[in-house]
Amino acid sequence: MSHRPRRPLFLAALSATLLGTALAGGSTAPQQMGDLDVNGARIHYVSQGSGTPMLLLHGYPLSGELFSRNRDALAAAGYRVITIDHRGYGRSTAPASDPGSLATYAQDALAVMDQLNVPRAIIGGMSMGGPIAFEMYRRAPERFLGLILIDTIANPASLVEQNLWKGMAQKAAQFGPQSLAPELLKDMLTGQTRVTRRADVTFLTDIVKQASVAADVAGANVLATRPDSIPTLKTITVPTLIIEGLEDTVYPVEFSQKMQQNIAGSKLVILPGAAHAAIFEKASAANTAILNWARANNLR
Repeated sequence: MSHRPRRPLFLAALSATLLGTALAGGSTAPQQMGDLDVNGARIHYVSQGSGTPMLLLHGYPLSGELFSRNRDALAAAGYRVITIDHRGYGRSTAPASDPGSLATYAQDALAVMDQLNVPRAIIGGMSMGGPIAFEMYRRAPERFLGLILIDTIANPASLVEQNLWKGMAQKAAQFGPQSLAPELLKDMLTGQTRVTRRADVTFLTDIVKQASVAADVAGANVLATRPDSIPTLKTITVPTLIIEGLEDTVYPVEFSQKMQQNIAGSKLVILPGAAHAAIFEKASAANTAILNWARANNLR
């Protein structure tokens, strides 16, 4: 197992119930967090609210705290919002023998659902979380009530993108996880946000620093070698929402438009003034889009 330092508050398998403060005008909802033994790894999760389960999967190289501005508003509207840290990211750890792969990330997420007694859920994936959600759908479509795709992509990586992720892996291995923050933050947030909301930059930078080197290398390899999920899109029959930051330079709007064209009945919402981390940067608008879509599709 990885032996990265962990905060004492999160050493217990199940922590005490906490209360979160609503960030978008909703009432507070009970929040539970803990660590689960999953497929040889220790996966940290946060579960907030009660009602229809909604599992949100973060991107590279972040953690479930990417959704810290979404949990309260969604939980207050009647959803049980569950976020996890993929193995090796955030407060999760992984064995050296399996730091992470697309199959493992998908298996971990399904196993967390099992351990939390969640037979079916609305499942959302941001960036790398999208390919993970596609892999989950290929393995267990019956576990999906709905699908949310956030600044992600179904295409396999181009030659240029493959080399970009290989470079990220090499940089993390040579200079540590913190070295990735400057490379990534310029794409995660718009220039306007980086200049005027420095706390947002600090928050995401701190999350990037929490990852292990092995996780950074594994995640970069997953992104570089991800399969073509365009054929999978044509098999999706659950209600699907696609959220895209207008200024996303990692996976621009055109990729989201292509996903919409290939998923029957899907809805695309483009958020102005948002880049790759649109779910965080424009959280209120993203929350509204999710709730409007969920209500329209009777996902309650």
